[in-house]
Amino acid sequence: MPDVLTPAQRHRCMSHIRSKATKPEILVRKWLWAHGYRYRLNVKSVPGKPDIVMRRYRTAIFVNGCFWHGHEGCRQFVLPKTNTAFWQAKIDRNRERDRRNYQLLLDAGWQVIVIWACNLTKDKTEPTMQQVAVTLNRNLLALAQKMKNMEGVYKHYISLNNTEYNIPKQLQYPIQ
Repeated sequence: MPDVLTPAQRHRCMSHIRSKATKPEILVRKWLWAHGYRYRLNVKSVPGKPDIVMRRYRTAIFVNGCFWHGHEGCRQFVLPKTNTAFWQAKIDRNRERDRRNYQLLLDAGWQVIVIWACNLTKDKTEPTMQQVAVTLNRNLLALAQKMKNMEGVYKHYISLNNTEYNIPKQLQYPIQ
C-alpha cells in the first residue's frame, strides 16, 4: 500500500519523533522517583548514553521503543511494507549498536536493564516496574557484598596510613 502522506508531510511527522523524554521513558522516570530511586538522565560519560543512570546501583536503564529497536516477537514491531530494505538496515544497525553498548557497560562493571515500551502498557507497568525494583535491589546488595568482601583490604590500607585523610574518597565509609 503506498504512503498516504506526501514526502513533505512524512518528513514533518518523522522529524517530530523524539529520542529523549519519550512517554515510556517519562513513565519509568516518574515511577522510579515516586518510589525513592534517584537517577541521572542521558549521562554522556557512561557508555551508550543510557536513558537513566543510577550510579548508586551501578545500573544503566534503557527504555526501548519496540519499533525502533526491533523487539522480536512484539506486536508493536512490524517492518514497514514500503522501503523495506532501508528500514531493515536501520533497525539492524540499532540492534547492533544496542548490543555493543550493553557489552561496553557490562565490561565496565555496570548492570544493564532494558525496558521495552510494550511492557509499559496500563496493565503491565506495575509488574514490570516491580521487577525493575527487585533487580535494582539485587544490584545494590551485590555491590554491598563486594564492598564487605573488600573490607579487609580497606582496614589494612587504613592501618598502614594511620590517617583518615589519605583514604580515597570512594573508600571512605565507617568500618566496624
